[in-house]
Amino acid sequence: MSIEPIRRHVTVRCDPATAFRVFTAEMDTWWPLHIHSRAAGMPGVVKAERIVVEEQAGGRIYEVMSDGVEADWGTILIWEPPQRLVIAWQPNGGPQNPTELELRFAAEGEGTRVDLEHRGWERLGPDGDEARESYLNGWPLTFDRLFAEAANEATQ
Repeated sequence: MSIEPIRRHVTVRCDPATAFRVFTAEMDTWWPLHIHSRAAGMPGVVKAERIVVEEQAGGRIYEVMSDGVEADWGTILIWEPPQRLVIAWQPNGGPQNPTELELRFAAEGEGTRVDLEHRGWERLGPDGDEARESYLNGWPLTFDRLFAEAANEATQ
């Protein structure tokens, strides 16, 4: 059974290379770690301090917690700066298979159109629909608002 991907897009006021850099190398400047991190589930114990994106195919994306522990979020499947990024996405660290997150960055007018497609929900088995619904509610904050604001404020 196939579950419909989530598709979103924003247009930001910077070139594709800057938008790509903001999404990857500067992810911890805009991602809401206080609510969307592995440490967020452990209030009072540790907190997420930063996100690291290893900039290559096969590289990891992970958060570093205040106690030094690294918690994996995903693996980069395709690294094509500044046009395309595909990630095996599993920020919860659970035993289920990862979903797939693809971002495309294309010049549009004076800025860049960034397309996000989050797919592969059926890989989560019976939890696929619920997980999709959660991200359907989460991407408007993280991608549409926080990423777009950071990219719009970035210097080229």
